[in-house]
Amino acid sequence: MATVHAGMTMSLDGFVADRHGGTARLSDPAAAGGSGYMTELIRETGAVVLGRRTFAMAEDPDWFVDNYEFQVPIFVVTHRPPDVRPAQDENLTFTFVTDGIASAVAQAKAAAGDRAVKVIGASVVRQALRARLAGELHVDIAPVLLGAGLPLFGDPDLEGIVLRRIAVLEVGTFTSLRFALAE
Repeated sequence: MATVHAGMTMSLDGFVADRHGGTARLSDPAAAGGSGYMTELIRETGAVVLGRRTFAMAEDPDWFVDNYEFQVPIFVVTHRPPDVRPAQDENLTFTFVTDGIASAVAQAKAAAGDRAVKVIGASVVRQALRARLAGELHVDIAPVLLGAGLPLFGDPDLEGIVLRRIAVLEVGTFTSLRFALAE
């Protein structure tokens, strides 16, 4: 059965996008395609759950088919699916889930088989953690300070979640933290 890994890259001061919504300063070429780190993430991922905002960051939704690192089924949590469906192929498909994070994660787990489900996007990561749907939290720390922007955490409903560190990796200039969520 698929495991669920929630998380993403954030600045050292806890933001996943700057005050203008940009993420360029959070990118690291050493962690990008071709690295052992990225190759392993791609190999272990069987499905992805995204929030609508993360999905919309691609100005052209058809971009995902040839460019997104995870060429797997993608489940987008949204209140309103797009009017025009993005391009898909035999590997990368889109399902727009309108009945919440639990439904999206359940569908992604079924699609992923024995591989991991990645939950990506600040809002859906928080939702998955609050609902105790994730077994692991993965946070890659970029060595930058953004000062303001979209925080990954800062949600009082996350209080009481207990984490157990399972890995700390150096990936280029980034630090990758892996935690198991205690039962």
